[in-house]
Amino acid sequence: MRANKVPAPSTSFWSVKVLTTGFGEALSDFLVRRFDPVPTVLVTAVVFAVVLAVQLTSVRSSPWRYWGAVVMVAVFGTMAADAAHVAIGVPYWASTLVFALALVVVFVGWRHTAGSLDVHHVDTLRRELWYWAAVAVTFALGTAVGDLVASSAGLGFLAGGLLFLAGIAGVVVARGLRILGPVAAFWAAYVLTRPLGASFADWVAVAPSRGGLGAGTGLVSAVLAIVILAAVSALASGQRREIRPGGKAAVRS
Repeated sequence: MRANKVPAPSTSFWSVKVLTTGFGEALSDFLVRRFDPVPTVLVTAVVFAVVLAVQLTSVRSSPWRYWGAVVMVAVFGTMAADAAHVAIGVPYWASTLVFALALVVVFVGWRHTAGSLDVHHVDTLRRELWYWAAVAVTFALGTAVGDLVASSAGLGFLAGGLLFLAGIAGVVVARGLRILGPVAAFWAAYVLTRPLGASFADWVAVAPSRGGLGAGTGLVSAVLAIVILAAVSALASGQRREIRPGGKAAVRS
């Protein structure tokens, strides 16, 4: 049995998760608009594969490895979803449907072959592979949903972000009332945090003519990178302090 290398879904977990979604959106837009999109996506895919391989083959839990993999999922997942619309011309509603169905397939496969979808029990290689497949699809799905709401539905980035914030609040209430179980609530929130962070990042970054503040994707990417580095550093320091005798960490990040 492997150690569970997925952090518990605490306040710090959700905070860093939202930061990574905004960073992924901003950095993806920054890169594909300043460099040739095809080699940019290919290089990003290679980096993503390497970072994920490091996470999968590691023995111990590490906030740096875990959140590094999440960041690369955020960047590459955004590029993949955007490419489906920009390069292939797939409408946002269609990509939303496709990614939603893909997520159902991942969940069914995970449940059938590896048991519970509970992130507290990602303790085998098979479960961890299913976990990261689900994470990748949720990022792509969240990207498509965010673009659908902001562009196709015409709500814009700020209103879209507030809508997703309300959606997450609804998940919290449903969980508190036990309408949703812990596993369903986790994955519902996981999907919604993707367009939440991306919507607010876009709102800050894009030009006023598009309903934003005009800070630029480069500045937003840089600021979020610094905040993420500081947050993960704090989580790593906290984990080191919680090492129990015998060398086993009690991960609460």
